[in-house]
Order: sequence, then structure tokens, then C-alpha cells
Amino acid sequence: MSAEVAIRAAVIAALREDAALMAVAQGVHDGEPGRAAAPYAHVGECLGSDWGGKDVAGRELRLTIGLTVAEEVPARLAGMMARVEPALGAAAGRDGWRIVSARLLRSRVARTGGGAGAGWRAVMDYRLRVVREG
Repeated sequence: MSAEVAIRAAVIAALREDAALMAVAQGVHDGEPGRAAAPYAHVGECLGSDWGGKDVAGRELRLTIGLTVAEEVPARLAGMMARVEPALGAAAGRDGWRIVSARLLRSRVARTGGGAGAGWRAVMDYRLRVVREG
């Protein structure tokens, strides 16, 4: 299995297993959900490139994680954002791939929509370096 698919699945599982995140989010989705009630998280685009060394097969992945709340202030969003990095650190290897480092590249927080359906959204871009085991 490709590193992109395996690590996406591992990250989704780790986010779903984070009790503190799941206490404030209704779910973690694989991709942007078409219909979902906020608050929720989703794992978005995953871009991969070659990375490794002489004796190490690896990939560098750029993974986007999004969080959405339907509230007037972004207070809940801040707590949800704080849970992402610990969940990434707890992500188990999958299908022969293991995360060796995770680094936040950038994040952005913005108001969504207007009127009664307004809320807040955070998008975080991570660089994950992964190696093939075995």
C-alpha cells in the first residue's frame, strides 16, 4: 500500500482514538464531508514525495487537517487544534509505514459563511516524514 493511503488511515484512526478531541467533535471524516454537522474534523489532501537515505526507504507527506465549528466565537476550535499534534504523535504505523516526524508547516483560522450558518474553520498543514519498515 502507498505511504499516502496508509498514513492517512493511521492519522484518521489516531484522531478518532483521541478521547479529548472526540469529546468536542462529532466525528473525524476521511476527506471534506458533503454533509456533516459541526463540530467535526477531517483529513484532507495528502501530497507525497521521495525522502529517505542510503538504507532507508521513505516518503515526505504534506497532510491537511481541517476542523470546523458552528459557533459565534472560535473558542472550541482552539481546543480542537491543540489535540491534533498529540494525536499525530500517537499515530501507529500501518501497512509497513511508520511516522518518524510530524511538523506543523502552517495553520489558518477563518470565519465561514455568514448569517445563521456562520462558524469558524481551521486548516493545518503538516509535514510528515515516514519510513518503510521491514
